Amino acid sequence: MGVAMVAERQKATPDTWMYPPEEGWSFDQVKDLELPFDWQLVDGNIVVRGMTALWHDGVRDGTYDRLKSARREPFAVNVERRVLIDERNVTKPDITVYDKRDLDFFTAECVPVGKVALVVEIVTPGSRQEDRVRKPAMFAEAKVPYYWRVERGDDGLPVVHELWLHHDLGMYVPAPAHPSHSGKLDTNLPFPVTIDLHSLVEL
Repeated sequence: MGVAMVAERQKATPDTWMYPPEEGWSFDQVKDLELPFDWQLVDGNIVVRGMTALWHDGVRDGTYDRLKSARREPFAVNVERRVLIDERNVTKPDITVYDKRDLDFFTAECVPVGKVALVVEIVTPGSRQEDRVRKPAMFAEAKVPYYWRVERGDDGLPVVHELWLHHDLGMYVPAPAHPSHSGKLDTNLPFPVTIDLHSLVEL
């Protein structure tokens, strides 16, 4: 039995997770890990997800509630559900809207990226590079149609940057009609939803 085959089956443990094999960990090797922090899998490496402030969590949860209330079939909405990009890249968007058809509600551990319709990321001081650069590039390459980047405005209120996938360019571009939303978000994609952005923050 080859060394590579043995390494492929080797499971990460709380003592070995920071020492991935040369090809990196696969999701199957790390999915059962119990660690004292939240994490994502990036190019086969376990990357710690930072702590978030009340502003982030309030905006995330309020946006999730509005999307869930407005959703239409065949969509479902989830908070911090793992999205499987490939076996060595598994990420946790703040909010994911996905097509739930053909997914086993009782056994599915991740949402396959091909099922994702919209990713929403709430930007924090520790996630600027991730949410503004790496994740949009990754989701665009995977052909996720819509990406919302939610920033904290100077007045403390959320500003939503609505991005659409430009299929010819292979990257996200600002939505043609309303590239950014302050005060109120009103869009028809991936389904009609209106969100009073002031209501997401208790001032």
